Amino acid sequence: MSESMKGKIAAITGAASGIGLECARTLIAEGAKVVLVDRARENLDKRCAELGANALPLVVDLLQPAEVAALLPKILELAGGLDVFHANAGAYVGGEVAEGDPDVWDRVLNLNVNAAFRSVRAVIPHMVAQKSGDIVFTSSIAGIVPVVWEPIYTASKFAVQAFVHTTRRQLAKHGVRVGAVCPGPVVTALLDDWPKAKMDEALASGSLMQPKEVADAVLFMLTRPRGVTIRDIVILPNNVDL
Repeated sequence: MSESMKGKIAAITGAASGIGLECARTLIAEGAKVVLVDRARENLDKRCAELGANALPLVVDLLQPAEVAALLPKILELAGGLDVFHANAGAYVGGEVAEGDPDVWDRVLNLNVNAAFRSVRAVIPHMVAQKSGDIVFTSSIAGIVPVVWEPIYTASKFAVQAFVHTTRRQLAKHGVRVGAVCPGPVVTALLDDWPKAKMDEALASGSLMQPKEVADAVLFMLTRPRGVTIRDIVILPNNVDL
C-alpha cells in the first residue's frame, strides 16, 4: 500500500524554479507542506504566493556554510517538523576541459557536491532522532553514464551517487531512506549554456523532458511503503542515446 503525503513536511533546495519548483507543486497537491529553499528571494516569494498557504519560503545561500548549518532550525521554526529533505539545488557546466574555466568548475562542484552534502548533514540528526524520514537527491544520468561533453558536471554527479549509495546504508537502520532521481536532459535553467543549435535539435527531436516528469518520479519514490527504498530511479526521454 502506498504511503500518503498528506500532512507530511518537506523541504526542497533550489525550489524557486525548474525541478525543485515542480516537486514542490506536486507534493503540495498531494497534501504536504513544503519549505521552498532558494537564494532568489523575489522569485521565491512569488512562487510561494502562487502555490498557497502550504508553500513556505526560506532564503538560504547554500554556498555559505554558516547558512547551511542553520538550515534545520529554520525549517523547524517555519514548518514545525521535517519528514522529507530533497537536495535538489545544482549548477551545470559543459564543454571541453581544455577550454574550461576552473573558477566556474569550483562553483559547480561546490554547489553540486559540498553544499548538497552539507545540507543533508544538517538535517540527518533530526531524522535519526525521529527514526523516520526521506532524503532525496536530484542526481543525473550523468552520475551513472559518463557524458563526454560535460566532464565536470558528470564528475559532480558521480560523487552524488557515491554519497547516496553509502549514506543510504548508514541511515537505513534508523528508518531513514536515501535515494536519487537520475533524469536525462530536462528543460530547466541548468541548460541555459547549451549551444542554441544543440537545444533546438533536442527540442525538435523530443530528447528533452519537462520538470513535471521528474516531480512525478520523486512522488513515486516518496510514496512507496516504508519497507521499500527506491535507491535510484532513472528517467530518460525516449530519444536520448545513453
